Amino acid sequence: MPTLFLTTVAVTFMVGVLYLLSWSQTRRERALAIWGIAHLVGSGASCLLGLRGAIPDPVSIGLGNAVMIGAYGLIWSGVRAFEGRRTHLGWAVAGGLVWSAACLVPAFYTSVAARIVLASATAGLYCALGAWTIWRGRGEPLISRYPAIVLLGSYAAVYWVRIPLAMVFPPPVLAPLSDSPWLAILCFVGTLYSVAIAFVLMALTKERAEREQRLAAETDALTGIANRRAFVARAEACLAVRPAALLLLDLDHFKTINDRFGHSVGDAVLTAFCHAAAPMLPRNAVFGRLGGEEFACLLPETGAGLAARFAESVRGSVGRIAHPDYPDLRVGVSVGIAAGAAGCDLDDLLRRADGALYGAKRNGRDQVRVEAPPNPSVVRAA
Repeated sequence: MPTLFLTTVAVTFMVGVLYLLSWSQTRRERALAIWGIAHLVGSGASCLLGLRGAIPDPVSIGLGNAVMIGAYGLIWSGVRAFEGRRTHLGWAVAGGLVWSAACLVPAFYTSVAARIVLASATAGLYCALGAWTIWRGRGEPLISRYPAIVLLGSYAAVYWVRIPLAMVFPPPVLAPLSDSPWLAILCFVGTLYSVAIAFVLMALTKERAEREQRLAAETDALTGIANRRAFVARAEACLAVRPAALLLLDLDHFKTINDRFGHSVGDAVLTAFCHAAAPMLPRNAVFGRLGGEEFACLLPETGAGLAARFAESVRGSVGRIAHPDYPDLRVGVSVGIAAGAAGCDLDDLLRRADGALYGAKRNGRDQVRVEAPPNPSVVRAA
């Protein structure tokens, strides 16, 4: 038992230091700091529990368990911080305070089974809340999210299993520390879970940082939609397996807007265009900025006729863009449409849509033009 406790203290302390070192390199991820503090607090609690018999029992049993429960509360608070929720530090320390208050009741303090039930229920609850909080954030696709849920959930189950066991097989009140299988098992399992949970939580923060960097590399900084590289990659992946229609959109007289109202207004128009166009498009649309005032949208499983109706909705919405400080500002968009079968070449589709867009520009702008179908007589003559 002394060796197990010493191992638990050392491992928990090193994990806490590792968290804080990681936080020092990524200060905006506050969860790392909270998890680091939680593990350092847990290391101190393990030290107090391991000194049972060498220090007064109220310090080892009472204070040690209160601090340990508080460490689990801090882990839950760190999970909430990671998911962008309020940390609720008051609730995080409430479990330890409840334990401390219960220890002031002689009937509770002298009952080993009662102490095990309360400590296990509280620590398990914090672990379960951590698993539930991570599950609620599953809208952010992180691979390590589900191992973290399983580990925290199973750790809660390990604690809760102790509750019926303590009721059915209560340990003797005066059992020496070295003879306690409860503490031996808990120390061993706790050490394994501390390392495993630390690994997956570190992996979660690493995956989030990588995902944010990837999204930043694929996002147009001004408008917030996909940039050219990201649009081409997603569109090619879609066209490889599905037919689609391509909309090529170009803001009319955009240079005039920049020259007359200034580039800041021009940037605002580009952003307003995206905000006006996006709600008019289906949810599976691939929408991106190709450069300047030119945008593209790929509509999977959509024919040219339906694509034209979406384009008209976009054109109408863009036409309603207004700025209170510039009542003379008018925004229009010309759209060229081309449809292609699954496996068609994106460059060819862009070229055909560009031809339709050129026709819309040439015939007065602020209109939708679908690529003209090939002339059958010309095809036969060729």
